[in-house]
Amino acid sequence: MLLLSACASQQPVVLRGTGDLGVVVERATGQLQVIETTHRRALAQVSGLGDLSHASVVFSRDSRYAYVFGRDGGLTKVDLLTATIANRVVQAGNAIGGAISQDGRILVAQNYEPGGIKAFDAGTLELLADVPATYGPDGKRSKVVGLADLPGNRFVYSLFDANEIRVTDLSDPGHPKTERYPSGKQPYDALVTPDGRYYIAGLFGEDGLSMLDLWHPELGVRTILPGYGRGEQALPVYKMPHLRGWAVAAGRAYLPAIGRHEVLVVELGSWKEVARIPVKSQPVFVMARPDGREVWVNFAFPDNGWVQVIDTIQNSIVDTLQPGRAILHMEFAPKGEEVWVSARDDNKVVIYGTAKRDKRAELPAASPSGIFFTSRAFRTGF
Repeated sequence: MLLLSACASQQPVVLRGTGDLGVVVERATGQLQVIETTHRRALAQVSGLGDLSHASVVFSRDSRYAYVFGRDGGLTKVDLLTATIANRVVQAGNAIGGAISQDGRILVAQNYEPGGIKAFDAGTLELLADVPATYGPDGKRSKVVGLADLPGNRFVYSLFDANEIRVTDLSDPGHPKTERYPSGKQPYDALVTPDGRYYIAGLFGEDGLSMLDLWHPELGVRTILPGYGRGEQALPVYKMPHLRGWAVAAGRAYLPAIGRHEVLVVELGSWKEVARIPVKSQPVFVMARPDGREVWVNFAFPDNGWVQVIDTIQNSIVDTLQPGRAILHMEFAPKGEEVWVSARDDNKVVIYGTAKRDKRAELPAASPSGIFFTSRAFRTGF
């Protein structure tokens, strides 16, 4: 399907912008749906993207291209206007996502196998730098998680096996410079605050989180919320929560408590816990509406058919929804008037208005997982 037709075809040229475009990952078929939020519709499908389980997507700064990081190491550049693959490379054996630099010129993939990060030219997908995540006297390589972009074409990420946070400066991609910071045990995912100042890594190996002040990295990593589950019986963890869809709202961070039926509320700056909100099950994504007035939460199996909404003034649940089976992801419209929700086992995407939390539309999709809108191109950490 051509959205911007070629002159050679003698078809009328249809011009359009890209600010209301996005993609829905159809993991079962290795496809993307190109969607448009203004009229809540699917525009086209793009096939041939490989293994899209746990796929993530970033966008070029002109919002024309989606860069898809597949689990099989595939990195695919998709033209949203023509719904075609512009370029594709397979850069690793097992990858877990990526990020794009402040100036939009450098893509970085984070890899499990071989562990490390790789940097690519966003125009050509040419390899610019390979930064292995080696550690210890034997030179082992760690899985990399929690990658985020920072000002100055720098990237911050965590090493699950090495208990480290690293910051790599790719302002000169031919000569990357990496700083290393010891962290807590087994960082599994992370977020960076919207101003790019604080990097917070969730820890699988201990109660608490690791925080690095990127404006004062010389102070090193600080543990926040130490022992938040201490003294209570830990629950089995059915799915690791995701932190990258961070929720920073009303001067507080809302974080999923690993293995617990709670959302933790932390005051920015002091990093003190100010509340913990009981929720239906183990939270996976805890995502703030763009205005910060509400936080929406989905859950791990067996309660993954539910979504709950937290009011950030009252810090309490104000609504509970059941959009479908296996809710894997949510994505807010750029200004937050609607939210798109993927229901994997019902093969559909459900769209809610956020003012009344009313269902407005459904779109068919094959086992949908991640939903990504082009507005992410202008946000740090997305």
